[in-house]
Amino acid sequence: MTSLVPVTDPADPRLSDYVRLRDVNLRKSLEAAHGLFVAEGEKVIRRAVAAGHPVRSMLMARRWADPLADLLDGLTAPVYVADDAVLEQVAGFQVHRGALASMARLPLPPVDTVVAGARRILVLEDLVDHANVGSIYRCAAALGIDAVVLSPRCADPLYRRAVKVSMGAVFAVPYARMTNRRDDLAKLRASGFRLLALTPDQASTPLDTAPMGDRVALMLGSEGDGLSSHWLDEADDRVCIPMSPTAMATGVDSLNVTAAAAIACHALLRA
Repeated sequence: MTSLVPVTDPADPRLSDYVRLRDVNLRKSLEAAHGLFVAEGEKVIRRAVAAGHPVRSMLMARRWADPLADLLDGLTAPVYVADDAVLEQVAGFQVHRGALASMARLPLPPVDTVVAGARRILVLEDLVDHANVGSIYRCAAALGIDAVVLSPRCADPLYRRAVKVSMGAVFAVPYARMTNRRDDLAKLRASGFRLLALTPDQASTPLDTAPMGDRVALMLGSEGDGLSSHWLDEADDRVCIPMSPTAMATGVDSLNVTAAAAIACHALLRA
């Protein structure tokens, strides 16, 4: 096993990758500047390593050294160990899962590379909640989605909360980020994808009766406003999940985006 490095000072500069993990603005700038993300918990760390992300360092309570012994064996990155109080002061919250890893990001491939050979993909427009993005990746991984394409302003799938909520599923589904939201939709259509825009509008085509074709790109919109008018206009078909008339009568006319994504992914799987 690699040597464990005890740390007792929360201000130790060697722990700078792990500071204030709940401070979204700080983490965005820090992680972008250093090309890193933080994986939390044994299962997520193992999945990140299996996906090929190099380990920059690890920070953990000493009790996690034995459960992670096989992973630590031969690891060249430093492994810092600290008591729970120090972990909490560094991270900014109580680290229940006991182990954190700073991982190097891999270069993102272009959209056309990620969707090459894919039959069923999700295209996310401006989802900003990291928990929602993580949940959608978990749905995608579980229900056979081949790839995910993100709009330029979509939340980072490798932000700690997104990775945690997805249970590491963000490493199981290839993804790319658009550089031009207008041109990239046209490129998907030119590649043979039928663009389906999921909307709560009950006048739209029910999802389970919509023509699918061999390649389908299902577009999901932001948590508040849904898909933009441009993306709705770009769609080959607008589709909806039929709601109960009783629910509609009481004003419940839609699902949250993660529930809608789960139902929609299952429909794509069946199709």
